Amino acid sequence: MTDSIAPTPTDLLLHQRDDRGVHRLTLNSPTSFNTLSEAMLDALQQALGVIAQDQQARVVVLAAAGKAFCAGHNLKEMRASPELGYYQKLFAQCTRMMLSIQNLPVPVIARVQGIATAAGCQLVAQCDLAVSADSASFGVNGIDVGLFCATPSVPLVRNMHAKQAMEMLLTGGFISAEEARSRGLVNRVCAVTELDAQVDALVNAILAKPRETVRLGKALFYKQREMGTEAAYQLAGQTMACNMMDDVAQEGVQAFIDKRPPSWRT
Repeated sequence: MTDSIAPTPTDLLLHQRDDRGVHRLTLNSPTSFNTLSEAMLDALQQALGVIAQDQQARVVVLAAAGKAFCAGHNLKEMRASPELGYYQKLFAQCTRMMLSIQNLPVPVIARVQGIATAAGCQLVAQCDLAVSADSASFGVNGIDVGLFCATPSVPLVRNMHAKQAMEMLLTGGFISAEEARSRGLVNRVCAVTELDAQVDALVNAILAKPRETVRLGKALFYKQREMGTEAAYQLAGQTMACNMMDDVAQEGVQAFIDKRPPSWRT
């Protein structure tokens, strides 16, 4: 069963939740290629806040309507307010939303059915996992209009090798879905008709794992990434020790020893 949750007045962002705790957010401004306008950023921020408060949330799927996944920021909106203060506020708003994706205690899967460019490519890179249609393409082409994609570069270089990211940022060139997979930007590539099945496969794999362990693991993954190796090992070791004290881990290990499914899978 799927229920709609607090859509925006204009249905700019659709929000559904099923009885398994799977939230689905759909960018729903296809005529503007789902640009991250101020209103869209607000809608995403509000929805992520709702999900963060849902103690039964398990997974988020971030999808989009129309031919494009997301074409980045709304340039017409940006050009209409040529003031430093406005731009600083806009990019701070976008950064806050992107970090909210990372800070969610549940995995976020991007379902990419079309072009993802500039901040749209950033959105894909910021998600924990991504599944792409083979017809999609990815770029950070702000430089084509004289604007280096600085904020998109942050998650992009954390997804792929520095020289690969820099080439995209400096040339504005696009890469195919297959190239995005080989570079580490997306996990899976498939025909658009198989997109939902591939996303569901990831969702179901996550749902089969203990909620507490997934939440702990996601938080650890991003925190240790920004540390030096020694500090990262110290944090990871402490995290694993605490994880082993959880009932789900004790049961999981005992079930492995007993050669039976753990109780949380039955």
